Amino acid sequence: MSYLVLARKWRPKRFAELVGQEHVVRALTNALDSGRVHHAFLFTGTRGVGKTTIARIFAKSLNCERGTSAEPCGECGSCRDIDSGRFIDLLEIDAASNTGVDDVREVIDNAQYMPSRGRVKVYLIDEVHMLSKSAFNALLKTLEEPPGHVKFLLATTDPQKLPVTVLSRCLQFNLKRLDEQQINGQMTRILEAEGIAAEAGAIRQLSKAADGSLRDGLSLLDQAIAYTGASAGGSTLGDAGVATMLGTVDRTRVGALLSSLAEGDGERLLAEVAVLAEFSPDWGSVLEAFSDALHRIQVRQLVPEAQVEADGVDVDALAAQLRPEVVQLWYQMALNGRRDLALAPSPRAGFEMSVLRMLAFRPDDGDGARAPSAQPAQAVRGAAPRSAATAAPADAAPRERTPPPNPFAAEQPKPPAAAAPARPAPAPAPAPAPAPAPIEAAIAPAPIAVARPAPVAAPVPTVVSPPAEVAFVHGAGIADADAWHAMVAATSLRGPARMLAEHAGFVSYSEGVLSLSLAPVDDHLRSNALVELMAEALAPALGAAPQVRFVEARSAESLHQRNERSRDERQAAAEATFMSDPDVQRLISQHGAKVVPDSIRPYDEK
Repeated sequence: MSYLVLARKWRPKRFAELVGQEHVVRALTNALDSGRVHHAFLFTGTRGVGKTTIARIFAKSLNCERGTSAEPCGECGSCRDIDSGRFIDLLEIDAASNTGVDDVREVIDNAQYMPSRGRVKVYLIDEVHMLSKSAFNALLKTLEEPPGHVKFLLATTDPQKLPVTVLSRCLQFNLKRLDEQQINGQMTRILEAEGIAAEAGAIRQLSKAADGSLRDGLSLLDQAIAYTGASAGGSTLGDAGVATMLGTVDRTRVGALLSSLAEGDGERLLAEVAVLAEFSPDWGSVLEAFSDALHRIQVRQLVPEAQVEADGVDVDALAAQLRPEVVQLWYQMALNGRRDLALAPSPRAGFEMSVLRMLAFRPDDGDGARAPSAQPAQAVRGAAPRSAATAAPADAAPRERTPPPNPFAAEQPKPPAAAAPARPAPAPAPAPAPAPAPIEAAIAPAPIAVARPAPVAAPVPTVVSPPAEVAFVHGAGIADADAWHAMVAATSLRGPARMLAEHAGFVSYSEGVLSLSLAPVDDHLRSNALVELMAEALAPALGAAPQVRFVEARSAESLHQRNERSRDERQAAAEATFMSDPDVQRLISQHGAKVVPDSIRPYDEK
């Protein structure tokens, strides 16, 4: 006896056996039970979601020898013949291979005759969008006013290609893609009925690879059974075997890649890529799994109370280690890298460049309160041009640079700012010297002109340093706003909870009650969940979680406002110093140079 594939063997024969199309089943059941059956139905949806199956069950309901109902008996001759595909009054037409007007005219001519055996003659036209324009025109009149004994059931995966005149003559039902849980449940039931043992991870992989199509999923299940040699009472359908067959990667390997990136370890990162290459994976699927892991990490960071599945990735550890804006940046890079794989010299090279791009770029933290922007790590650490106010003299001795911190780690408390040593003003040169390269780089043609003031002597540069942070002492309470700022900077808060603490102004702290104030524009941050997170983060420093109250009072400056003020002061000082530089004045007055708007930035020594 020939083998019948699972997709055909387990094709539903009653409406109750359908999976995931309850909205269509309900409408058809009500129409059959009430006798209000339209003459033309259009079923749309992606492949393998049940369009043809629903049409056959509907035809069986109309022609069951025990009467028209939503529950055909499945035992009479008509029901059995429809299930086996040999019912003479059910005409299945493949529009992909019968596209011409002559084929449609044959259908029209035959529609005038009464059914030979059944109660209703049913025309099931699959992939109806493939019909030619002339064929549609020939079908229109019959489709609008068919004989009483004829029903048209149309199925298509691309309804946009159907003429509006056809759509207006049909009841249209859009079949939904099945989710992974529905496909997983159906596969589990089929394997139990077949007596084949399977690991949960194997079924989960097949459900995901089915991509919303149950028929595709059952075809993959047939392939997996053949590949692994699983059988009733024999070997098990294993997770590793299915992963090898699909070319997917173990999710723990994705976790190892993310861990290497989070630690900034390029050598370990390439070693993990080499391990992956030994399995000959589909690199696009690896980037897809990478994006899925980043999505779960971001959900854990920004919505801590949401349920997130680990699936081989240490979500909690990575969510604590990475900054939320870094996760967003990596997610976009993974999506773009997957799109660009076809353009890479090889899929592996494209994947390596995607993860190396994540290693090379990081958001510019600036003052810690500004929206992040992506810049190359080398440019952030010193390749940007300096302004005249902060450029070191040519004869100055090189200073020792401290190694940069891990660019992807969560923000840590900043050390107190050290006072910069005073530098003597350089002696004037006997002859005009060429303009320094950094100043030339900041001057470029622009549509906005700048007035040409007379050259002035360069004033002593004014450097505005950020306010020094006060080191807080555990258990000492909160004496003033400076102590509050230091405590917020030292906590492990991140995401919206940290934003709440930085925007809150200090009012008072006494007997375990912390009184804060919020500006009206920041009132949306005052949710119970965020307040509770902030209180728990303050508990180690205060000895116990404080009772947080928000009052309407004139509070001291918040940490966010202090950082904004410091940034504005440094920007204003940098612009004033740059514009008063003699070389800049000479370029403007003698050569007609113009300053590019917003091109002056204070040089951040760190």
